[in-house]
Formats: sequence, C-alpha cells, structure tokens
Amino acid sequence: MGTEINVNPTMLTWAIARAGYVVGDYLDKFPNVKKWIEKDKNPTVKQLEDFAKRVHIPFGYLFLQEPPKEQIAFPFFRTGNNQTNQVSLNVYDTILILQRRQDWLSDYLLENNEDPLSFVSKYDYKAKFEVIVDDIRKTLNVDAEWASAFSTYEETLSFIIKKIEDLGIMINFNGVVENNTQRVIPVEECRGFVLVNEMVPFMFVNAADAKAAQLFTIIHELAHIWLGKSAGFDNQNLLPANDPIEKLCDHIAAEFLVPASSFNRLWVEKPDIVKVARYFKVSPIVIARRALDLNKITKAEFFQFYNQYIEGLRLKKESQGSGGDFYATARKRISVSFATYVDQAVKQNKLLYRDAYKITGLKGDTYQKFVTNHLF
Repeated sequence: MGTEINVNPTMLTWAIARAGYVVGDYLDKFPNVKKWIEKDKNPTVKQLEDFAKRVHIPFGYLFLQEPPKEQIAFPFFRTGNNQTNQVSLNVYDTILILQRRQDWLSDYLLENNEDPLSFVSKYDYKAKFEVIVDDIRKTLNVDAEWASAFSTYEETLSFIIKKIEDLGIMINFNGVVENNTQRVIPVEECRGFVLVNEMVPFMFVNAADAKAAQLFTIIHELAHIWLGKSAGFDNQNLLPANDPIEKLCDHIAAEFLVPASSFNRLWVEKPDIVKVARYFKVSPIVIARRALDLNKITKAEFFQFYNQYIEGLRLKKESQGSGGDFYATARKRISVSFATYVDQAVKQNKLLYRDAYKITGLKGDTYQKFVTNHLF
C-alpha cells in the first residue's frame, strides 16, 4: 500500500477533458478515478503517476490549485477568417517538444560562437512576393524550374530538404506525437507549423500528408522564416487564412514552386492539371490552385477537382498497409541535422546521454543504434 495523496478534483476533471475524453465515459471506464473526484478515496503516488501518463500530463500539474493557461505563443491560422492560439493537445505537445529542441540547439550554437542566420526576418509583409521568391532561390542556389529535373516527388522532396537543412533550418516530419502512434495529428487540423529563431528555425510538416502537398507546406514555412513570423496552419482546400502574412506566404510558395510564366507556357501547350503537376513535381491540387489564381479555371471547377483528388487519395491510403522501417522514420521525425548536433554534443561531454535520450525521444540502445548506424 503506497502513500495516499490528496488531489484537487478540478485538476482531475480538467486533465481528463484536456486529453480529449468525455469525462463521464472516462469515469465509467476508470471507477477508481471517480472515487478520487468524489472524495470517497485518495490515490496513491503510483496510481496518480499512472493517471498522469494516461492523460499525457506532467505529474506536477495535478498539484496546481487551478488549470494552467496553455496557449501557444504564435498564431495558428485556420482557412477562412479563423485565427487561434488554442490547438489540440497532440499539436500542443508536439510544439513543446520542438521548442525544447530549438532552445537547446540555439544555446549550443551560441556557445560555439555560430552567427545568426542572415535570411531570418530579412523582409516584412510589405515586400513584393516576387522579390522574396528571387532571394529564396538565390539563397538555396536553385533556378526557377529546378523541380523539373527530377523524376519523382520523393527525389524532389529529398533534394529541397537537404538544401534547406544545409542553410541551418531543421525540418521535422511526423504524423504522431514523438513516437506514440496512439496520438495522431490529423492533416485537417495541422498541415504544419514553423518556429522562427535567428539561430535555428524549426519546421514541422505533417508526415501523413501527401508527399507533393508536403512540398507546398515546406516552402510556405520557408516564406515565414524570411518574414520572421512563427505560425501554424491547416491550409484546408490548400487555401490560406484571411491574413496578410498568410496570403503573402501562400503567394511566395506558389510562385517558387510553379512560376507564373512557366505555368502559362505549359498551360498554353496543354491545359492539363495532372500533366503540369508532373512537370513541377507538386501535388495536382497545387496546380489546380495556380490555375484558379491565374484565372484559368473557375472556383467551382477548382473545388470539384480538389474534392475528387482528395477522395482518390483517401481510397488509395485505405488500400495500403501501415508499417515501415522505424529508423528510417526516426531520421525524418528527429531531423538528421538535429540528431548530428546532439551526437556531437554528447561526444564533447556537453550533453548527458540521459538528456540526449530525452531530447530525441529515443531511449538507450535505440538511441545508440540510431546514431551509430542510421545518421549517415
């Protein structure tokens, strides 16, 4: 029998609701917790620790007098007029994980006398999108039709990820919280977010999204870095929120991936969305959006194409099995660049193994195997 603890029932019901459960249903499933809330019984330390893990909450939170205000420090844009600082628990926890990684790496780079990145916050929202696109291309050292040289979406994505990470930007692909496959991040809620920092910006891209759509998210986030504005977005129907920065980032991503002059040349030859998409290695819905922006199709035609395409993707996904190589997935979830810095800091005795496990989300032997066999 362990030591029993007196805990505020308000914190228990808040924690249950915060984790996305219906409180009544949860209490039916866990009658013990109901007794704690009704003060018929107090939990032991072990029971309370198990409860905290089940509802994904820091153990110490349960001893607060009232629930903390959990808001993110940057806007999360929803397509249309909605902007919020409230996100679901899974997105919130993912933001915290990447903020911790960013804080550590930023401090590490400063200790090593690294300079801030010159392109972060280089422009403001009054700048012309063509000027910013031109600067991004020059910084990445790519030409206007760079993607046409590749034969697949995967090759195109790998090429641009390497170019971006070589600049000092970390890209994290994930569709769950860290490695917990029970805690899914739906694409409809979050296509991505970007944490801008002059030493080391961090991007998050929803790995559950289609590869060709991920490319648009990455360049949209890159535009945010050039403008110096952290943000999250859902980009439903691949349309931006009604906000000047979001619209500008959208223009930048569209022009970077599908230059208007190149698009018009190909469209005149053959006005075929799928064919043009193959040339630029972007999602056909990006081309449909471009055709809409450049007045080649109507809004009704765009939505008809969009809905058919998304339905096709859904059916294709259902027919595919899940699974995959854990370490290959970890390379994308953590970012090889980030893991290389962690490994370097451990070898320099500037980071304890225990802290390396925590910051990468990889434990003991798994961490060792990852840095030894899967980093390079």
